[in-house]
Amino acid sequence: MTFHVSLGISARKTAFILKNVFGIGASYQTILNYTQHAAYYCHKFNFAKKSTVENIQAGDETYIKIKGENAYVFFFISGKNLRTISAYHVADSRDTQPAIIAMDEAFRTADPDEIKIAVTDGNPSYQAAIHFLNSAQEDGNKIFLKKVIGLQNLDSESEEFRPFKQIVERLNRTYKHHVRAANGFSSYNGAVVLTTLFVTHYNFIRPHSSLNYNVPVPIWELENIPTIQGKWAQIIKMATQLDIAA
Repeated sequence: MTFHVSLGISARKTAFILKNVFGIGASYQTILNYTQHAAYYCHKFNFAKKSTVENIQAGDETYIKIKGENAYVFFFISGKNLRTISAYHVADSRDTQPAIIAMDEAFRTADPDEIKIAVTDGNPSYQAAIHFLNSAQEDGNKIFLKKVIGLQNLDSESEEFRPFKQIVERLNRTYKHHVRAANGFSSYNGAVVLTTLFVTHYNFIRPHSSLNYNVPVPIWELENIPTIQGKWAQIIKMATQLDIAA
């Protein structure tokens, strides 16, 4: 997990490091199998431990390759202070349904008494998603869309909310760095696995300079663990216990 996910090293090179540096004989397929099992638990952990998110959420989709075809990962991230990834979803299109799934999860733990704002680009799927989600909400609990269009601020809305859009664009670049070693995915499941584990790493393990080198979601059980591998071991332990309790 430390090499393959946190350091963005391919499964084959991770297996090479384990064998030739640590003397641990594990094939690259063993690495992939392990991450698949871990992702099942970490997905539930990501949702359960996300905590309260901010009322302004920045969303965007970035493309990946699955079996040589374009696919997309939708991300939403808290835009002011927390830098928490509040939602993620892998899809084969940029259509309305994956936008609905991601946006609904993004605001699930937001304060219902605050005005909820989604900051996105001009993809019409987000507008359609908001219409769908708002149709089932009371007037006081609706989501408002703020669009940031193009690379220049040609309107007041783009100027005001561009900093939030830049945050999710930086997140996309960080994600691409961590999955680049995969050189595309051979299956949809593989894309979901690595995306899930990236979110676990980003929210609970990776220190952020914008947060004074703290993590977006502090967990006290990890505070006195100095190593990345130790943090992963504790997270997986907590995640399996969470699954048993459910």
